[in-house]
Amino acid sequence: MTYEIAAGRVLAPYFGTSLLTWTTVIATVLGGFSLGSGLGGFIAERPRARAVRAVRGALVATAVLMAVSPSLLGLLHDAGVRGTGGMLLSVLLVFFPASVCVTLPSPFLAKVAIEARPGREGSSLGLVLAAGSVGAIFGAILAGFVALPLIGATATFAACGALSLLCLPFVRGAPPGDAPTRRQDTLVSVAAAGFVAVAGLAGTPVCQYESGLSCLHVLRRGYEVRLISDGTTQAAERTAPDGGAAADADLALGYTQWLWARMDRDLGPAPTVLFVGGGGYTLPTRLLESRSGARAVAVEIDPLVTEVVREHLPRAAAMIARTGYAAEGGSGRLGLVHADGRVFLNETGRRFDAAVMDAFSSGSVPAHLVTQEAFARLRRIVDGPVYVNLIDTPDGPLARGVQAILRGLYPYVEAVRGPPGERGRGNILLAAAPRPLAPLEALPEGFAPARISPARAFTDDRGWVGHR
Repeated sequence: MTYEIAAGRVLAPYFGTSLLTWTTVIATVLGGFSLGSGLGGFIAERPRARAVRAVRGALVATAVLMAVSPSLLGLLHDAGVRGTGGMLLSVLLVFFPASVCVTLPSPFLAKVAIEARPGREGSSLGLVLAAGSVGAIFGAILAGFVALPLIGATATFAACGALSLLCLPFVRGAPPGDAPTRRQDTLVSVAAAGFVAVAGLAGTPVCQYESGLSCLHVLRRGYEVRLISDGTTQAAERTAPDGGAAADADLALGYTQWLWARMDRDLGPAPTVLFVGGGGYTLPTRLLESRSGARAVAVEIDPLVTEVVREHLPRAAAMIARTGYAAEGGSGRLGLVHADGRVFLNETGRRFDAAVMDAFSSGSVPAHLVTQEAFARLRRIVDGPVYVNLIDTPDGPLARGVQAILRGLYPYVEAVRGPPGERGRGNILLAAAPRPLAPLEALPEGFAPARISPARAFTDDRGWVGHR
């Protein structure tokens, strides 16, 4: 389970995180488990010495394959493997072989347990199965709460390989008198251990900054710094030559320019605005800089994002330092909430004058934040306009589903599209309001009004499943 969860995490920088990626990982790993168990049954029927050697070989192969998984994934991506088909191929080539090898020993171990307690075959088999379930539970907890947040994906894969090698002493190989075979087994085990150690210590980390929720990189190009999350640009700031905040407050990304132009046109002198998705905190910073009476609450699920912003985005960092406070206590103009956006919406008792929905998981919005129920709750606590940022094709399924939600809740909705990027997707921006939206004087470069077709609104029961 640790390997399976780490596989889903390490895929994110290359193919994003969605229902499709997790479905593929789970199906592939379970398929490997099934094939490994079937082949392991034939191995268990061999003479004991041959079976033991096959089991030891499977453990060594498991260790090596697990340790190199991140590197193999990176090589495939560098070779041009892209899209849903590329994701399917990568998962199959990288994670299926290790999944087969790790379960090859299981039938042999079950046979040994049964033979060790003659007449109590049922309870012996039951204990083996129970031990496997307990191990899976422990592995899942270890991956999500300890390994991935603390040591990252690359080291987690190496640790999985190391655990496989630690099983070798408990699977005795050659008979006591067969010294050459014993020596060979020892050399193979030591070589595998060395390889796994090198893979874990010298392997290139997948992420510059990593938590259980985010894989972050900071990219500096000239006088601009960008925050990249799972391969998607989340925020950008212009900087001064010395690396500090630039003198002008202009926003660096086109989609934030449109959102700010819309907010600046629609909001009064002292609004309270909810931002679901903190990202680089560039929009809350711009709001508070331009309106001395404004207040903002930014809901960001991952505290690591806020830490990286404090370290690398000087203008937002300065605003957080001057006015930021933990929203559950304290005072200031910028409330910081580290929580899931949907949970915050469901639990908050506050009211807002406007809201910006700009939360992303990899290259797409989390499905539970783009449902009819989520926006209905938003409509009850926000008195004014709601602004939404999506990434999709100009008339893609995500844009259609979200527009359908907004048109069912608000009488006035407008949409614009940004320049398309990889695979034809770009920013799709929507504004919805209970009162007419005044036209903007101009759009950012490359942006144009979007024509989005009618569609079924997403719900909690039938929601967004991710880009294909």
